[in-house]
Amino acid sequence: MFISKCPDWFDDIQSIDRLGRDLRDIVNTIHYFTQKKISVHFLSQGLTTCDETGKENPISKMMISILGIVGEMERTQIRERQLEGIRIAKLKGVYEGRAVGSKEDVLSFLSKPKNKEALNYLKKGYKSIEIAKLTGLNINTITKIKKLGLTNPNGDKMVVEKKKVQLA
Repeated sequence: MFISKCPDWFDDIQSIDRLGRDLRDIVNTIHYFTQKKISVHFLSQGLTTCDETGKENPISKMMISILGIVGEMERTQIRERQLEGIRIAKLKGVYEGRAVGSKEDVLSFLSKPKNKEALNYLKKGYKSIEIAKLTGLNINTITKIKKLGLTNPNGDKMVVEKKKVQLA
């Protein structure tokens, strides 16, 4: 008997294009789940990748491929329209892009007091979520600090001591 081995939140996907960036991603993801005998149901299209026995549904496979291509084309058109809109806005003088000199260099970014504090916590082995709570920084900022501050100039990762920490 076929049994879905995935959590309830996964086996129902709203739309095919939510499963990957392009047709290859979509097909590879579906192939992975089909090999694991996990059926995926697409709500918008009413398609299911596997039947009750766990065998791949060839009609669904064909429709998923077609709709995956359509989704990929749609994404490409959206990007082209966006670039065209930016080009037109630049010609009108409305769109200026990033202000000159607004991009911060690594040294000045890591020299900020909170970022220094976060880097010290990282070197002591604290987890990113713990550092976020301690410093009030966003988790994405801590990830950036980790990426920039824990590498040597030659690109090697620095050794960090591991430490178990309890937060109140």
